[in-house]
Amino acid sequence: MVNKKEQELYESYIQELRRGTIVLSVLSQLEEPQYGYSLVTRLEKKGLSIDPGTLYPLLRRLEKQKILKSTWNTEGTKPRKYYEMNELGKSVYQRLCIHWDNLVVTMNNMINKGGN
Repeated sequence: MVNKKEQELYESYIQELRRGTIVLSVLSQLEEPQYGYSLVTRLEKKGLSIDPGTLYPLLRRLEKQKILKSTWNTEGTKPRKYYEMNELGKSVYQRLCIHWDNLVVTMNNMINKGGN
C-alpha cells in the first residue's frame, strides 16, 4: 500500500514529466490542420489526456512564437480555428524529435542498465 505522501510526490513528478512532453505531443498531431477539440480527441485516442484549458493557451503561445499558423473555417455550423505547423514549426519539431529519440536512449540506458 502506498502512503499519501509517496502518492503526492509520484503525482507531482508525473505532472512534471507530462509538462515537458506536451509541446512535442501537440506538434506531432499538427502536420495537417486541426482545430482545438479535434486535437483533444486525437491526443486522447493516443493515450494523452489534455485539458482544453491547457491546450488552447499552448496553441496561442505556439502561434505567437511563429511555430504554428492558423486559419478560420466558417463553412460549418460554427466557426473553427485550425492550426498547423508552418516551416519553422516543422523544423523545430524535427529537431525536437531527434532530441527526444536521443533522450529516450539515454534514459533507457540509465534505468535499465543501472546507470553505469
